[in-house]
Amino acid sequence: MKISSLKPPQLLVVGFMAVILLGSILLSTPWASNDGLSSDWLTALFTATTAVCVTGLVVVDTGTHWSIFGQIVIMLLIQIGGLGIMSFATLFALLLRKKIFFKQRIIMQQALGNFSVQGIVNIFKYLLIFSFLFEAIGALILTLHWLPTMGFAKALWFGIFHAISAFNNAGIDLFGNFNNLTGFSTDLTINMVISSLIIFGGLGFYVIYELYNYKNDRKLSLHSKVVLITTGALIVLGTVIIFAAEYNHALRELAPAHKLLAAYFQSVSPRTAGFNTIDLNTLFLPTQLLIMALMFVGGSPGSTAGGIKTSTFTVLWVAIFSILRGKKDAEIFKRRIEANEVSRALAIALLSISVIFMMTFLISFSNDYGLVRILFEVVSALGTVGLSLNLTPQLNEIGRILIIITMFLGRLGPITIGYALVFRQQQANVRYPEGKIMIG
Repeated sequence: MKISSLKPPQLLVVGFMAVILLGSILLSTPWASNDGLSSDWLTALFTATTAVCVTGLVVVDTGTHWSIFGQIVIMLLIQIGGLGIMSFATLFALLLRKKIFFKQRIIMQQALGNFSVQGIVNIFKYLLIFSFLFEAIGALILTLHWLPTMGFAKALWFGIFHAISAFNNAGIDLFGNFNNLTGFSTDLTINMVISSLIIFGGLGFYVIYELYNYKNDRKLSLHSKVVLITTGALIVLGTVIIFAAEYNHALRELAPAHKLLAAYFQSVSPRTAGFNTIDLNTLFLPTQLLIMALMFVGGSPGSTAGGIKTSTFTVLWVAIFSILRGKKDAEIFKRRIEANEVSRALAIALLSISVIFMMTFLISFSNDYGLVRILFEVVSALGTVGLSLNLTPQLNEIGRILIIITMFLGRLGPITIGYALVFRQQQANVRYPEGKIMIG
């Protein structure tokens, strides 16, 4: 197929696949591994996919297996995957003073999930500025914090890598032995910096754009209100439940203030960063189920996060409450939500649930592990989270390939993949007679 003939969803899919392929080639070279030997193709492909899809699930330890060159490749893949292919295409076009045509603006709109193409280039400019600014501030604070114990060079590298990994909601770390951030559960600076980067990266660039311009406009769109309220509610609810459930269990060795800090961080991380400061295997089953629910919801549209998105989650519940109240329309904040948006939210949720069920079913065939562990990894992969019960490194080749497919579906979204694969005919001006089906 000619590139010029591809539709915007198809271009996004092809673009992500091309970056993953390039990353896997670079990671399979001898220069990318610490031992100077070429990594096997599946390991390189899995790592490139988890980086570009900003998931964080790994089959080899990032801090010990990969060389500095390999870690730089992973960091660049995280940055490209998090901000999106079109962000960097826009950056190069602006630097080279190239004109951005209407078709490119349509693709930018599709990538960002924006409502229209109007002002889309300016939004992308702010996207890049905000992203690099947040990452730079986070990297500076982390570097200064680690400087006394690591030395300048290592502290600088760790600061840059983890700031980019956190803002892009990747959750990949360099601390070795699959420890993630478990050694920093009581470190206030690390917890607050990483969690802040996760939250800002997961809000969505349209919301950040509106917050930045709030001083001039003095108003927020319905979308931004829904995202901010839902995000805050889920973080608070998750913190309270984890704190109460694990107070005398997984958090028992921590002081009360540190228990609250750990509970807060573990409530933020499933939104979809993948960092953890406590061992997830030590949590009660209900707490693990809660984390799966948070991973399923994920972040917000147009962000670096995955999941079905906060706005989708809220629209579904608003529609349910409207039905229970006998209302024809789904209403929130004295605004009516279009039926098409409700249908789209329902489609996203049902497709995601179907993918989770199918992948859990298939992995269970080829890997003899408990249902909860497999389900946790699949939800984490589809939500592009990266939190793990240490199952991914133990999966066989079939299991790893299925997780790769799940991560790719989660990053681009089942709807986008569906649009790219299904040929949609132009709708004729025909409306069929109404039919009746008994529901419930």
